[in-house]
Order: sequence, then structure tokens, then C-alpha cells
Amino acid sequence: MAEHRTMQRGALLDAARSLLSEGGTEALTFPALAERTGLARSSVYEYFRSRAAVVEELCAVDFPVWAAEVELAMADAETPQGKIEAYVRKQLELVGDRRHRAVVAISAGELDDGAREKIRAAHGGLVSMVVEALAALGRPRPRLAAMLLQGVVDAAVRRLELGAAEDPADITEAAVTMALHGVNGPPA
Repeated sequence: MAEHRTMQRGALLDAARSLLSEGGTEALTFPALAERTGLARSSVYEYFRSRAAVVEELCAVDFPVWAAEVELAMADAETPQGKIEAYVRKQLELVGDRRHRAVVAISAGELDDGAREKIRAAHGGLVSMVVEALAALGRPRPRLAAMLLQGVVDAAVRRLELGAAEDPADITEAAVTMALHGVNGPPA
């Protein structure tokens, strides 16, 4: 029985990812979850008390996987600049991933304070991974620099998500250049 419940919970989370990546937080409703999974709506309430509870669980499950992929990419880099570049590139590479799209939709959505706090904590974990590399480069206030760097990544993610006019590779290169060289661009 417990295995069956785990499978149904997994199916609900997978349906939630799909709904979020297709239509944002507005698309994540209990009737839609019930329809996608073939469960009765009342059954959905047995697993989650609210939309926010679904979002919180998705964050708990998906953010660590996403962060681990970014961390792995950074670990392969040998220099602080390489780590920063890997931090930016890996996040932008993950944009096409459904878990990433769901996390982006969640981050942009209207959420209760508990869910928002969990997202902030998860983002804080992501940002703290790059603080050390920024400190190694001699950045004053590396935590602040890391938060601003994540703002560049988030802006690039939004451009990619919108299907902006620019080529996705150009958006990635612009974000990496901004992360490594600021508005001045690379040295001539």
C-alpha cells in the first residue's frame, strides 16, 4: 500500500511539473492534477492539502537535483572564473528541462509565505555555491556579488523562456560575458 501511495504521489508531482511548465502556476489546479493522473479530485487532497503544498514538495524534490547538477559542473572547473562560467552555463542549459521550467514557473507565481520562503532558501543555497569563487577572485562583498550574478542568470532564463528573438546560444554567451567581465566585456 505504501508503495502504491508513493507511486501516486510521484505521478501527482510529475503532473504538477507538466502543468507548471505548460501554463505556469495558474495551470496548477487540483482538477487538472486529478485529470492528468486519473485520480478523483478528493484523492488529490489526500496527498496535498493545497496548491502551495504541491509547490513546496516540488521545491524540496527538484531544487536539490538542479543544484547538484550546477554544483557538479562547477566542481569540474579548475579556476574561479571557470566555476563562475559553469554556474551560469549549467543553469541556462537546464532551461529546457521540465523540472527547471516548473521551478521557474513556481518562482514567478503567486505563493503563500511558506512556499516562498522555501524557494528563497533553495535559491540561497544555489547562490552560496558561487560565493567562494567570487571571493577567490577578490570580489568585495562576494555574497552580494553572487546575488547580483544570479539576477543576470534569472534575466537570461526569462529571455530563453520567452523564446526571445535572440538565438539561445547568444543569450548564454551574453550572460557568461556579463558574469565574467561586467558591462565592459572581455579585455581587447
